[in-house]
Amino acid sequence: MNNRNTGGALVLGTLLCVGLVVMGYLISNGITAIKALDRTVSVKGLSEQEVPADVAIWPIKFNEANNDLNELYSSIQKKNALVVSFLKESGFKQEEISVSVPAIVDRQAQGYSDAARIPIRFSGSSIITVYSLDVEAVRKTMNNVVDLGKGGIAIAGEDYQAKTEFLFTKLNDIKPAMIEEATRNAREVAEKFAKDSNSKLGKIRKAGQGQFTISDRDSNTPHIKKVRVVSTIEYGLSD
Repeated sequence: MNNRNTGGALVLGTLLCVGLVVMGYLISNGITAIKALDRTVSVKGLSEQEVPADVAIWPIKFNEANNDLNELYSSIQKKNALVVSFLKESGFKQEEISVSVPAIVDRQAQGYSDAARIPIRFSGSSIITVYSLDVEAVRKTMNNVVDLGKGGIAIAGEDYQAKTEFLFTKLNDIKPAMIEEATRNAREVAEKFAKDSNSKLGKIRKAGQGQFTISDRDSNTPHIKKVRVVSTIEYGLSD
């Protein structure tokens, strides 16, 4: 009876050991398979283009000063008319030109302790803005603005209120081609990585389109824009 029990226990133990070995083998293979599925490479693809601006916003600002408020307004109105006339002669249409309300400052009302010593009481500024799709016409006319000085109009330098802007508004026209280029560049990088690691490049696992940015090519050519996008793509890898 004891021999029978011992033999049964031995068989049971043997089967249990075999089962554990088989289970360990299956688990090991399963982990290897899971790791193989998790093998990926994440790469970035860049696309850049230089494009000309298609909108120009050109503010023309001048300042005036006078002790007589009525004379100050009259002088500003007269010079506004001269600037508008200059712009029309340069080829701009009335609808491309807008004249702002003059900004007037009473220096004696600013709270200075010795206001009586201020030689000129009132100062004013006016801004005439050109909004045009003809960027080259704006750039050409900007070079001729010295002609206004000959008419007694001292054009103020650019500041935060009178800074010329060049815009590119046709991004949607070039988006598809740029995304395609960025994706192609990303794949080339991924293929090189796969080759160097003795792997095969699989399908795309994840893809993220970066944000498009538009900036001046450089500080001297704000009418030429650099459009840039970076796409991030994750590919699977296999042996």
